[in-house]
Amino acid sequence: MKLSKTNQKIDNNVCKALTIACESSLHEVAGFVWLTHRANYTNFPASLVITCVFSTNEEVTAMKAQQQDEVLRLSIQKQLVKVGVVAKNIKQCVHFDSEQACQAQHSGDWEARLALRIVKQKTMSRRTH
Repeated sequence: MKLSKTNQKIDNNVCKALTIACESSLHEVAGFVWLTHRANYTNFPASLVITCVFSTNEEVTAMKAQQQDEVLRLSIQKQLVKVGVVAKNIKQCVHFDSEQACQAQHSGDWEARLALRIVKQKTMSRRTH
């Protein structure tokens, strides 16, 4: 689906912010490999979902045990604010996953795995309202 010019500009700013957060986190958070985002721009920024990816499930567990998840979330939030995007609840926006889990559950198909995450979030938001 093609984005409107306004939404494309917002998406470009989100990409710039997340690129900066990603680059700095590569050096600060052990095991962190990459991140990606999805959003429904008719319900933005509430629909923003950011997935931070690690190599293994063990790295995700270790990162959370060391409270590095907060470091990642704060880095992402800080960069988003710089481009004018304010997430009401950064904990709901930022998720953690691993290459290992994607390979085991979706044969490495990140497109299918991330689409599933969006569906889960929509289902959860319907239950809470």
